[in-house]
This record gives sequence, C-alpha cells and structure tokens, in this order.
Amino acid sequence: MTSFWSAWIIILTVITLVLVTWLLLANRTTTVKDEENPTTGHVYDGIEEYDNPLPSWWFKMFVISIVFAVGYLIAYPGLGNFKGVLGWTSVGQWQADVDKADAKTAELYAGYVSTPVEQLAENNKAMRLGRRIFSNNCAICHGTEAKGGYGFPNLTDKDWLYGSSAQEIKHSIAAGRNGMMPAWESILGEQGLTDMTGYVVALSKGNAAEQYPAAAEKFAMLCAACHMPDGSGNPLMGAPRLNDDIWLYGGDPGQVKQTLALGRNGKMPAQGETLSADKIHLLTAYVYSLSNPVSPAKAKP
Repeated sequence: MTSFWSAWIIILTVITLVLVTWLLLANRTTTVKDEENPTTGHVYDGIEEYDNPLPSWWFKMFVISIVFAVGYLIAYPGLGNFKGVLGWTSVGQWQADVDKADAKTAELYAGYVSTPVEQLAENNKAMRLGRRIFSNNCAICHGTEAKGGYGFPNLTDKDWLYGSSAQEIKHSIAAGRNGMMPAWESILGEQGLTDMTGYVVALSKGNAAEQYPAAAEKFAMLCAACHMPDGSGNPLMGAPRLNDDIWLYGGDPGQVKQTLALGRNGKMPAQGETLSADKIHLLTAYVYSLSNPVSPAKAKP
C-alpha cells in the first residue's frame, strides 16, 4: 500500500474518533427542563422516549475505548511504512513473520539440498513439502493438479518446451522463460494462412506434406528453423513440437489459425526472485516427479 493511502486511512480514523467523541459528550447531559414530563418529544406508536443521561458504566466503557484507540493509533499508526512511537510498521511485521517462518523451515530444507533431484523425487515427505510450495506459487497458472490450461503447459505429461531433465526444469523455475511466436498474417496472407493451418493440423496426423504441398514448402522456409523440418520442435528455443496431438493454445483449426496469424507471447516468471535456492530445489524435484512418477516400491516414507 502506498503512503498516500496509508495517510488517507489514518486521517479517516482520526476524524471518526473526533466525531464519536463529540457524539458521546453531546448525549452525556439532558436538555429537558420540564421535570414533570422529562421526554425528548419523540413519540412512536404511543411510546414516548425519556431524555435520560447515558448510564455511567456505558459512558465510561466508551471513554476507555476511545482512549485505547488513540493510544493504539499513536503506537501503531497502521499501514505501509508509517512508524509509530514503538517503531512498528505493517511491512516490518510482515517481514519479521516471513523471516521467522524461513528460520523454522531452513533446517528442514537444508537436509534436502544436497540430495539429487532424481533421488529427492522418491522421498514422499519431501514431495509433500514440494507440493505445498507448488500450490502456493505455481498452481494459479498450472492448476492444482499441474494439468495446465489454455496457454499454460501440462506438467504431468512427457511433452516439454524447454526439456524435461532436472537441470532444465530447475532453470525454468529459477530464471523463468520467455517464449515468442511471431505473427505470420502479413506474410502468408489469407489463403496462405488457411493452407498453413491445414498443414499444421495435419502434421500431427503424419500426412501433412501430401495434403498441402505448397504449405509444406512455406513451412520449410518460415517455420522449420524453430519447429524443425519434421515439426519435432526445438527445446533450445522453447519451440513446441507440432507432430503430436498436444497443443498449448488448442489444436482445432480456428485456434491454430489465430496462433499463426497473430502470434503468441508466453512468459514463465522467474521464481528465483521470490523463492530461496533450497525451495527451488525441492520444487524442481516435485515438478520432475509429476512426469516421472515413482513406483510404490521405490518410494521412501
């Protein structure tokens, strides 16, 4: 939260306290001068309202609450980086809580850092921790079961854009990835897009060249450098394979044509900026285990 909004909330709180104090004191004494008929003059359904002062205990409880609120506001002015007389800030409190939690788990994670990813994937206890890290940081895009979604890769199959080895997975998690598919609409034209769409869709069925010979030539000239001549993809560039039935943005002709015409931009954020090295190691092992399930006989408790 910015300093402006922090100050805005503090100002509103002070104004509220002033108004509440005024309202409390204004109702502290009676204004009725007719002792024989001490009412406020309000009548509803035959019921008259007496103009009695506030009960002493009720008034004192309100005074105590207001005094407490004023003291609390001075000691803990509240939000952002505004410091009170105790030097407390919400940002500092959050960081202290994070540091405390990290200190508790550091010793636990340290025992796994020296274990190779492939072996760590066989440790059930470690994988439960890895799943928790995945749920907190990755599930929002890849899904709770890591099955992916539109534009987000499935992590449980054998199809990997940048490679499936432990080292490549760790690099993807720590450093992130940036994928870019250029737009071909202006180069191919409408008919060229239609032909290339048919070719790419047919490529996954193994008979693309026979059905679309003209598109096959253009594919070799424009697309093969990234996707390879046979459509097997290139992990070094993050170019997906096109000769299977796995699609990141959908494999029906309409979606394929949109991809060819407008291009795609994919970004995997770098988790190395938010997660410690030991957590990334544990997360790598968990992601590795998703596509390399361990048999119950090899799994360790």
